[in-house]
Amino acid sequence: MELIGYFFAVLMGLSLGLIGGGGSILTVPILVYLFNVDTVLATAYSLFIVGSVSMIGSLSHARMGNIDWRTALVFGTPSLVMVFLIRRFVIPALPDQLFHIGTTSISTSQGLMLFFALLMLASARSMIRKPPTISPTGEGTKSNTTLILLLGALEGSISGMVGAGGGFLIIPILVLLAKLPMKQAVGTSLAIIAVKSLIGFTGDLSSGVLIDWSLLFTIAVIAIVGILIGSRLSTHISNQRLKPVFGWFVLVMGLYIIGHELAQIT
Repeated sequence: MELIGYFFAVLMGLSLGLIGGGGSILTVPILVYLFNVDTVLATAYSLFIVGSVSMIGSLSHARMGNIDWRTALVFGTPSLVMVFLIRRFVIPALPDQLFHIGTTSISTSQGLMLFFALLMLASARSMIRKPPTISPTGEGTKSNTTLILLLGALEGSISGMVGAGGGFLIIPILVLLAKLPMKQAVGTSLAIIAVKSLIGFTGDLSSGVLIDWSLLFTIAVIAIVGILIGSRLSTHISNQRLKPVFGWFVLVMGLYIIGHELAQIT
């Protein structure tokens, strides 16, 4: 199962390199189902892996001038603050059992995976459908600063709970509200994800989480190799063709997780 897990880690990195997002949504399921990592701990590991991979991906975008640093600051600041607070204070305070309905109990792990699966379905939808066509005006961030700040905080809270990068949420916000061209939205998104994910991970460290550094570094390095390969291939392969295909794959995975977790509920 670990060999399959390493293969999917490469696939996750490849998707980030080829289509600029979506792949990080696979990290938690890979850790939970293929490496038998506890769900809550897997969300912490995911932040480190996603942050490291996104950092590598954002460097090439920075060299090409594809990062709008002002927008990254406006959206990223509330996002990274909320990720840190959620990881430092909320996650450690979660009970083993979230709630009971009659004789049925829902554990925190099951609740997180079900919530994560719903995010996977939302991510799949964003990859399958065609992106909106927006003519950038250059005034988006200035005119929508308050809304972008609020959405940054909301996205950071969600990412903090499930350990996902959130690119499928960030990119549409940057395109629709900040009025960034798609290439700049992707580059800016990767920069935001890198910083807030790694800062979120420090929240777990400060709360005393025990980390298997060997496993964590191994998966992160493999995923980084994947994104480097994907970045090179992206100049020869149309990401608009690959994105819907990967979206359908994420959709199937999300439905599988929902079915699997519901079957485990007693």
